[in-house]
Amino acid sequence: MHVPALPSAFVRSDISVSPKRPDVKHNNPDAEPNNPDAESNNPDVKPKKPDDKPKKPDIGQPDSNRPSATGYRRPPAGRSPASAPHRPGGLPPVHASLVCVALPALAVSTDQGQLNGRGLEGFYRSGRRMLSRCQVRVAGREPVAVQARMLSADSARFVATVLPSTDGGPDPDVVVERTRHADGTERITLRSAASRPLRLPVEVSLGTDLAELGAVAAGRAGPELPASVHDSGMRWSSGTGHCVVTAVPAPTDALASAGLLRWEVQLPPGGSQSVELRIRPQGGGPVRPVGHGASSPLASARAVGDEPTVTRLLDTSVADLRALLLRDPAHPAEVYVAAGAPWRCGLAPAEALTAARMTLPLGTRLAVGTLRALARGQLKNAGSRSGMIPGPMRNAGPLLPPGCTGVEATLLFPALLAEARRWGTSEADVADLLPPAERCLHWLLEAVGDSPFLPDPHPRGPVRCETQAHAHRAALLGADLLDAYGRPGGAGLRQWAERLRGRFREELWVADRTGGRPVAARLADGRTLSFLTGSAAHLLDTGLLGAGVLAPGLLDKVQTEQVARLLGGPVMDSGWGLRGLGAKEAAYNPFGHRSGAVRVHETAVAVAGLAAAGYEKEAGALLRGVLAAAETFGHRLPEMYAGEQRAEGGAPLPHPAACRPAAVGAAAGVQLLTLLAGIRPDAPAGTVTLNPVRSAPLGELGLTALRVAGEPFSVRVSRLGLAMVEEAADGLQLSG
Repeated sequence: MHVPALPSAFVRSDISVSPKRPDVKHNNPDAEPNNPDAESNNPDVKPKKPDDKPKKPDIGQPDSNRPSATGYRRPPAGRSPASAPHRPGGLPPVHASLVCVALPALAVSTDQGQLNGRGLEGFYRSGRRMLSRCQVRVAGREPVAVQARMLSADSARFVATVLPSTDGGPDPDVVVERTRHADGTERITLRSAASRPLRLPVEVSLGTDLAELGAVAAGRAGPELPASVHDSGMRWSSGTGHCVVTAVPAPTDALASAGLLRWEVQLPPGGSQSVELRIRPQGGGPVRPVGHGASSPLASARAVGDEPTVTRLLDTSVADLRALLLRDPAHPAEVYVAAGAPWRCGLAPAEALTAARMTLPLGTRLAVGTLRALARGQLKNAGSRSGMIPGPMRNAGPLLPPGCTGVEATLLFPALLAEARRWGTSEADVADLLPPAERCLHWLLEAVGDSPFLPDPHPRGPVRCETQAHAHRAALLGADLLDAYGRPGGAGLRQWAERLRGRFREELWVADRTGGRPVAARLADGRTLSFLTGSAAHLLDTGLLGAGVLAPGLLDKVQTEQVARLLGGPVMDSGWGLRGLGAKEAAYNPFGHRSGAVRVHETAVAVAGLAAAGYEKEAGALLRGVLAAAETFGHRLPEMYAGEQRAEGGAPLPHPAACRPAAVGAAAGVQLLTLLAGIRPDAPAGTVTLNPVRSAPLGELGLTALRVAGEPFSVRVSRLGLAMVEEAADGLQLSG
């Protein structure tokens, strides 16, 4: 089944998996791949026409005939992933790497600055490594690295020092500064602090394998290709690509057999000189990132306040989202966000919709572009699957069988459209997107039939708690949307949602001496799995209706209070955010992406839901934990990190295979700050309601250049938890 936008080119797409028996606990760590989520694709390839008549009858199974990023074809449904040539558990670690992103280009570096061709190091364009090795030597010596840091989402700076001679004492007198850009540009600058003129030979040794990222990750990149001298640099060719490195100024000497460029650099006392390398596919120009300039669909929002970290967190989150933006070549006006780098540089439906929803305070253009891209791939004339947004299987941890990301995306589609309308999407855009939203809602009602629950859409599929939360929200927000446009179906959706609420509270809630808990899932034979997961946070995410009113939730008042207590307790709150599985569960693994790790966007969902339900103490604790973690990650939040308990003076442990930047991580940073103002717009009615977090967990907070009803919107929350609008669209009235 095709993810609708782009053919596969990157690594972190889920392989086809055989559902494990849910009544057996799988404690083998190899049973849970490091690859948590959905399909990744090549952002430079024209989308394929969606297949309206899928050949495969099983919902949610990835297309076994489509080559994956690692170069092999996916095993068919039912084949064990252990028989596949490469397992995601073998991904090389990237947690300590500096990843510069400006899709479709990226550069991966260690903190040493030198590119030695090891691991994932190198410059990439559209999923292919353009340059794997770039080693600098000055006066025959390798510079000593002293600092590495990100300058922006797409650039990093590396500083090293050199002792030109051995008789001048221990103090270095030459600094080598390298500024590396994702677009394939590197500037090498030598600065002298010597009191005498220096004449230094500078050598840059280059090499590449022109391998696909998938092959690099799988350890199958192959040897370096032979180089040839080309103009003022080097050229490499293979049967699949070509790369040219141009140097400015031109080198004094060039040696193709070693890929070596050489300069004689004259440095006066206190002087400097630079060399710039430009790495390009032959015939390719510089990258023009979608998210830069006036074309960005995301507003340049700013945050200021008593908590210093808020400014950098919002700036970095917006910059990372812009770096991950993609444009469909066949529909250049439409923009959506890739799942993350370096593994998932393509459209993953569920993650793209989640990120677009979390960033509605930055404008609705991203939501519209994402919805349009996915609508083109919606299944039609596909029997029981008609109306689905296709997506691959997702590993659900050691206690549950894999789930279909297409189900989540199908339920998110109408909910996002309904909320985007409240935030100010144009009536024309809503009208164009209403038919695919209707098809999603029709699929929902057909899938549940006479049942109060939505099971996984494969034989004997379990009823998941998280899926019921998504379905309930989709039904209520979808009904609201249909009514607004005079379309039929709203009454049926509300009736089913009401039936789901009643039965959920009775059948998917387990009573115990501590107050009870929602079940994680109910199996086809009626047994329930009652372990505590972070997915329970979705029960508190009910969605926005008109006039600033939130939709009713699946839980009653007592159950909501109990879920809030559980999510805010030490079993689930690691001190750095919400764990994916309770620390007391037998299968708990602090690094398991659905069995104990902190998934940042799920923590943001919990914070928003807890705050909306009035449990501000629990919300504030989770919020402060994530903000503390963000500082240790340089404010570039990864998609997940280990759920080990926070200790005084400690730091969260990175997950070695997590994307960073990640769309849902960056979007969570936006939501965590904007939810404090409690902005609930109703653009069609010309009103906005503010429900700020009264406890003001971060003190005073000002948010400027947000967007409501298509115009700038600024709000300030005082230390007393009072909110005041400072800028808004003409005619937008403060309500409630």
